[in-house]
Amino acid sequence: MSDDPQFGDPDDEPGHGFHPSNQPANPFGPGGFDLSKIDLNEVVRMLQSDGPVNWEIAKQIATTVALGEESAADAPISPADHAQLDELVRAAQTHVVAETGLTATYSAPLRTVGRSEWALLHLDALAPVLEALAVTFRAAIVEESAGEGPGPEAAAIGPFGMPMGGDALSGLMGMMAPVLLGVQAGSMVGYLAQHALGRYDLPLPASDPPSLCFVVTNLDAFESAWSLNRNDLRFVVALHEVVRAAERSVPWVQPKLVALATEYVSAYQLDREALESQLGGFDPTDPSSMSGITEHPEALLGAMRSPHQDEILRRLQSVTSVLEGYAEVVVESIGGRLAGSFDQVQEALARHRVESGEAGRFIEGLLGVQLERTHSEQGHDFCRGVIERAGLDGLNQLWTAESMLPTPAEIEAPGLWLARIELGD
Repeated sequence: MSDDPQFGDPDDEPGHGFHPSNQPANPFGPGGFDLSKIDLNEVVRMLQSDGPVNWEIAKQIATTVALGEESAADAPISPADHAQLDELVRAAQTHVVAETGLTATYSAPLRTVGRSEWALLHLDALAPVLEALAVTFRAAIVEESAGEGPGPEAAAIGPFGMPMGGDALSGLMGMMAPVLLGVQAGSMVGYLAQHALGRYDLPLPASDPPSLCFVVTNLDAFESAWSLNRNDLRFVVALHEVVRAAERSVPWVQPKLVALATEYVSAYQLDREALESQLGGFDPTDPSSMSGITEHPEALLGAMRSPHQDEILRRLQSVTSVLEGYAEVVVESIGGRLAGSFDQVQEALARHRVESGEAGRFIEGLLGVQLERTHSEQGHDFCRGVIERAGLDGLNQLWTAESMLPTPAEIEAPGLWLARIELGD
């Protein structure tokens, strides 16, 4: 990526304050969120909660990580900020509807939020997919335990009702699975909230109705870091949000994303030896030991990934590449005409996506929505290719039915897609 000035090393421009060195501490690293600050009695009580994911601990951790060590609450949003973003959204909606015909974007509500509210919103929105992952994880643990049966050193019950000794890991992991996934979900979403400018910075499989959401604190920091024009930045970000909300307002788009992501996480397979090697030092009576889970989030992936997921991932990447490619060509068309510093803002936003950090990469990989640069370029080139041959009206046929989604071969050759949909007509 460093060969492209758009994706260069952020350290090359020390005036840009969104560099990793200037960002809040990464909860996935040694300097991140200290889980030992959670009261032990609270941890024990949380262990006894029901459900595949412990949402209580997920929300506590997400809020704490989102706010960072230096803040106890989000700063209030000024009425002036909300009014300006509302005005810019209305302008963006007018232009996006004129280009795409997707009028349902007018019904997407506007929110101006702080980091913690963004985190809580996305925990709720991702709940169906995260719970499907949790069910897969827990079922694999139960199956492993049932297959082995009690060994010669059967697990005894220790303090706080925790299994001890012998083959205690299976029983312990069955009990701990909701907490582990709550810790992972909360850490991931909380860290994303430190960077998020809007709802759709990443193509996450959200299940809630499309909405427009702006994290004003992050927008202000980003504007200052890159010395951007406020009106241009906020208008271009509004365009990104509006066109992606418009895509998700198409009746089949959002269910398709959620279904593919759910299929992907349901295909994880537990590798017991890998899991034991990563989590063997975990002590449920010592909350600080949970920090190891967040310091190495890839451990969960490495212990569960299966070859069967490759084919699902290809289908998911095909969908997300087209969605992202379509959004980019519409934003370029409108923003290039109306925002004087559009190129500067787009370059900064592109670098910002690259710099989203380990949490962004992990949650994309965990849910199967990781969109590598090659896939993003393919989606963009496909949309451009269709527009060159059939105009934007031709490309807008994408939204008429799920069957209009291009196959991977058609993404590489837009003419094939046009030939197929013309034959269908």
